[in-house]
Amino acid sequence: MSKARKFPSRGREKATAPPKKARRKRRAADVQQLLPLAEAAPDTSVAASVPSSGAASYRRLWFCVYLPLLPLEAAGTTTTARVVVEERQGIHRVLLANEAAMAAGIVPGQAANAALALDPELDIEERSTLVEQQVLESLAGWLEQFSSCVSMAGSDVLLLEIAGSLRLFGGLRSLRQQVSTGLGQQGFFASLAIAPTPLAATWLARGGRRACVRDVANIAPMLRSLSLDCLEWPDSVIESLAGMGITNVGDCLRLPREGFARRFGAGRLLELDRALGRLPDPRTSWRAPERFCIDYDMTEEQSDSELLLAICRELLDAHERFLLVRQLGTQRLDFSFYHLKAPATKVSIGCAHTGRTAARWFELLKIRFERLELPEPVIAVRLEGGHTQALCAESGRLSFSGQRTSTGRYSMAQLAERLAARMGRQAINGVMTVAEHRPQRAWRARHLSGKPGDMACLRDSMRRPLWMLPEPAPLVVEAGYPLHQGRLRIVAGPERIETGWWDDDGIARDYYTAINPRGLRLWIFRNRSAAATWYLHGFFG
Repeated sequence: MSKARKFPSRGREKATAPPKKARRKRRAADVQQLLPLAEAAPDTSVAASVPSSGAASYRRLWFCVYLPLLPLEAAGTTTTARVVVEERQGIHRVLLANEAAMAAGIVPGQAANAALALDPELDIEERSTLVEQQVLESLAGWLEQFSSCVSMAGSDVLLLEIAGSLRLFGGLRSLRQQVSTGLGQQGFFASLAIAPTPLAATWLARGGRRACVRDVANIAPMLRSLSLDCLEWPDSVIESLAGMGITNVGDCLRLPREGFARRFGAGRLLELDRALGRLPDPRTSWRAPERFCIDYDMTEEQSDSELLLAICRELLDAHERFLLVRQLGTQRLDFSFYHLKAPATKVSIGCAHTGRTAARWFELLKIRFERLELPEPVIAVRLEGGHTQALCAESGRLSFSGQRTSTGRYSMAQLAERLAARMGRQAINGVMTVAEHRPQRAWRARHLSGKPGDMACLRDSMRRPLWMLPEPAPLVVEAGYPLHQGRLRIVAGPERIETGWWDDDGIARDYYTAINPRGLRLWIFRNRSAAATWYLHGFFG
């Protein structure tokens, strides 16, 4: 969608004169009382000079992202004429219009019926603050890759503290370019500004100034020509100032501090001080949820598998960005496909090892779709991320010229993932050890995409065989020696296991490693009882 580079009106553009002569005289007297002469006490003005040490000690730099067209952009992209309306005093009026709508003569503030009269094919969307908040939070999560401190300063303003990120992203110019390009690729028009204080950066961005102020001493000259509409003060305050001929920030900065605070409130004076860097302005850092969950609502029901896969790929890309910012991975994802008249269809996919790549999850999802039967068309899709874990980095491999590299081969973990996606998680299991001395209870099966606590692996030495019999088999004894395809020769042991006395499955055994005449290694034991019978319990590889 082409984006109109016009900002919505936030107040009056020109000062309007009071209608009555008496009020006009009283306002003139007020102006004479408030406005100082050039030689009158400059220290008492709102813009009293900042101490020289203040600029040197200021170490923060704020990057403001102002989204003036957010209500329109949150409704989605389209090439047809579209407007966003909101209700004002019982009448739906146009809040924002795209270029196609403005070309038809539709302007903000117009009634929705009048806009439809100009363009009967007009697409009208009612403003949704909930959708705007969701879009703003999504952008805040994306901006976390550039700064560890992202703050929401309003319904259409995001602030980043970037002083510590400049070296990481190649300097201020490069960082600004990356943010601007990324926002444009996502379909957002943003006004960007940089200043040492968050309020100064916000006001400059709202004023459409693509400014970059790095020294706190240069804030006041940059703010002087800004209209008071950029400050988002109440209309009553702006009208009172306009009636006295005060139309920009510079005019406010020339007023006496005491008179300004008495007439317009101490809060306005504190805002100006914070914007100039004279007072601290702490901001709350926004944090994205630890668990990922995203919905995709469709305008109509869909049953096309290719379209549903494309939607799932978009959700997986968002999930990958979520994990990339936090350097996390997961082993399980859950998709929910919602229908109008049937319960939601649940699809779970898992990986043997922690990962975050969208392409890897999408490949497994396509395999599941081959045998997925939807009871009804889909109206919405939800993706929920599983338990996250810290992602361990792997060393890369150097590729040398003339050396062949294997491509298109799958590891055992990838093979297991693909088999689980095709046959179901219950069909593919691994083995894990359990803190138990009894051999028959020292292991159990586990799913490949189990919880992090279940990811133990076999770490015992080769004293224990991997091939265990379901039940120990008695061995024939000849002249005191056990036999299995010949007389056995004991090479290691005994390993005494005496445990389980607290339950009904206690054992008292001496285990040995033995070799038969054919070289087969066996794991045998003898009960520590009066009838010392030999048993075969397992085979070594």
